[in-house]
Amino acid sequence: MDNALEAGWLAERIQDRTIKGIALATAALIGSGAIAVGVQLPAVRELAGLLDVSPATVSAAWGQLRRQKVIAGAGRNGVWVCGNIVTPRPVRFEAIGNFGDNIMADLTLAAPDPAYLPDLREALLRGGRAINLNSYRREPISQVLQQAIAPRWPYPAEAYLAADGGFDAMYQTLQTLIMPGAPVAIEDPTATRLLDMLDNVGADIIAVPCDGQGPTPAGLEAALRRSPVAFIYQPRTHSTTGHTVSRQRADDMAHLLRACATLIIEDDGIGELSAHPVHSLGNIYPQRTVHVRSFSKAYGPDLRLAVISASSDIIRRIQSVRNFGASWTSRILQEAVAWMMTDGITQQTLAAARHCYAQRRRALLRALAQRGVVLPDRDGLSIQIPVPSEQYALVTLAAHGIAVMPGKRHSIGPSRFIRVSTSLLEADRVELVADAIQLACRHGDDNTVQ
Repeated sequence: MDNALEAGWLAERIQDRTIKGIALATAALIGSGAIAVGVQLPAVRELAGLLDVSPATVSAAWGQLRRQKVIAGAGRNGVWVCGNIVTPRPVRFEAIGNFGDNIMADLTLAAPDPAYLPDLREALLRGGRAINLNSYRREPISQVLQQAIAPRWPYPAEAYLAADGGFDAMYQTLQTLIMPGAPVAIEDPTATRLLDMLDNVGADIIAVPCDGQGPTPAGLEAALRRSPVAFIYQPRTHSTTGHTVSRQRADDMAHLLRACATLIIEDDGIGELSAHPVHSLGNIYPQRTVHVRSFSKAYGPDLRLAVISASSDIIRRIQSVRNFGASWTSRILQEAVAWMMTDGITQQTLAAARHCYAQRRRALLRALAQRGVVLPDRDGLSIQIPVPSEQYALVTLAAHGIAVMPGKRHSIGPSRFIRVSTSLLEADRVELVADAIQLACRHGDDNTVQ
């Protein structure tokens, strides 16, 4: 084939014949343009023979490039160069989509309304009075913050670590605990950024389907047969579906996890904006549960603060990885959040925010119900809406000036839903949005845009 790369040419340019060496040399050739986008790479066995390595070595090298979205394809159809930006990046998070220039209501980002975030001025003044301010001592967490969160934590944790936001906490946790190629079970759908992180660390992702109470027992049981090293789920107010894990479902999951050594990673991304308590598995398995709580959505995104709890050993391991970079989280921000957690005015602001987001969500749900689209009222900053065709729904909504998130960004397998943010949905646009969603839901596969 004219666009197939000659194996001998590539083999001559690879000096280091390890997995890393093969991946780096090929990536450099792609990045420089020596191997163009659209070119088919040599067959694994042919290149392995020329390099005198096992086919598994070449396959693993291709796997690293595939995770960086530089190559695509597998098996008999071959492997092709599909991009020339050879940099690990959160592809799902970045590629939300181009909806055109006529968008009047961007409902892709499920973010808090700045008008309902606490005033930080007094909190930052309090944080600036931290006793050990400007110390280079690498403390896992401020004593003041630990004292503030401990009574609110869903289980009596052995150790805590402050991090620079929820996703930073999750990324540090996954980098530390997940080895490349390790099987990891995660609820499906899930947060876009979590799937990007798992791709980047090279995990073998196992989907666990969800229902209105959380990961299904049958789905988790099936996933556990593959002996995953970790199971990741959101214990309350799921970022995509809005569901919260019930006490009964938590008990069911605990029963299934009893006979294995799988790590349990709980991602409480919405934190104190949730209307529900957390039924943490840390109450049953404290030594193998990692609980991550973000404070960004409740107290402010620029605070960049989250807390990780786990066993002392796991916290030490995550801290060791953090020492390659920032080492610790700003004590000013830690103590600012600690003060806000006990400040009456701040807590009133949080209560008002929960009420506002519930009103906005329910306004759209009522409008949809009036149009025959009946959905459960769960919790959170968005709603999940099943559609016959995601592509048709996106095009239909964009034609009406509305942008939403496709389900495929949140899913491991096939999906047929959209996620519509309601936290910033203005009252005067609810009817417009509901009309467009009705059209997107009414049309079936016969109208799917290919």
